[in-house]
Amino acid sequence: MNDSLSNADLRVFVLVARKSSFAGAARELGMSAAYISKRINTLEADLGVKLLHRTSRRVVITEEGERVYAWAQTILDNIDRLYDDVSSSQRTPSGALRICSSFGFGRKRVAPVIAELAQAYPALQLRFEVFDRLIDIDSEGFDLDIRVGDEIASHLIARPLFSNHRVLCAAPQYLERRGMPRSVQELANHDCLVIRERDHPFGVWRLRSNAGEETVKVTGPLSSNNGEIVLQWALQGGGIVLRSMWDAGPRIERGELVVVLPEYRQDANVWAVYPPRLMRSAKIRTCVDFLRQGLQPR
Repeated sequence: MNDSLSNADLRVFVLVARKSSFAGAARELGMSAAYISKRINTLEADLGVKLLHRTSRRVVITEEGERVYAWAQTILDNIDRLYDDVSSSQRTPSGALRICSSFGFGRKRVAPVIAELAQAYPALQLRFEVFDRLIDIDSEGFDLDIRVGDEIASHLIARPLFSNHRVLCAAPQYLERRGMPRSVQELANHDCLVIRERDHPFGVWRLRSNAGEETVKVTGPLSSNNGEIVLQWALQGGGIVLRSMWDAGPRIERGELVVVLPEYRQDANVWAVYPPRLMRSAKIRTCVDFLRQGLQPR
């Protein structure tokens, strides 16, 4: 490796390649696009190859750039593991950690625990982002995904944080107006509030009871990609919603929502998901253990 080659420049290059954008990488790092361009130019000069084709609209990685990208990921992963190994021997996790989650759960439940994690381990640099879609943590550069739902790709490592399930519920005024459904199939004739959220199939509810699993296609006048909005519509009497107990539970206890078809539920446990390359990471292990304690339902 060239003595002048900087792992900081490699990190900049990897981020630009992932985002296909100098401006996107600059926003991520809190730096100017001119500085990002300068670091890429320096890296290209050190390696003697063209890494990226720049156009007015996007950045395209070259064939040589693809090879450097693969090497850069290996080099940077090894550097991160080195620091992780040293910090684990000191029992103090340190370094950068990128964490993601979904909109509602991330904002309401995960974000406060992330703040506590930062206070407990000040040597960590934590970046937390929320999305309404499923994240490919490897290709998008995340280390940890706090995920609600049991459908997790087999190549990823998943550690349980706490048990959770979704229930059908509606406001008393809606049920007074439209009546209580007596079977799963009757849901098709009701106003159902559908959430287009992450990897959940839109408008298809798979529900489980002691008798087995049933699937129903539901519709209604209102739908959103935000669970908090849909829950508010349910509270206003807009229809029946399928919502996690971590969110709907307090509303049910206060009588603001009523459980519909209580014998049915949808498992949606909460997991910490991370790539195999971080399987032995002491930093990840410490953070997951902290999150497990902090996220337990109170």
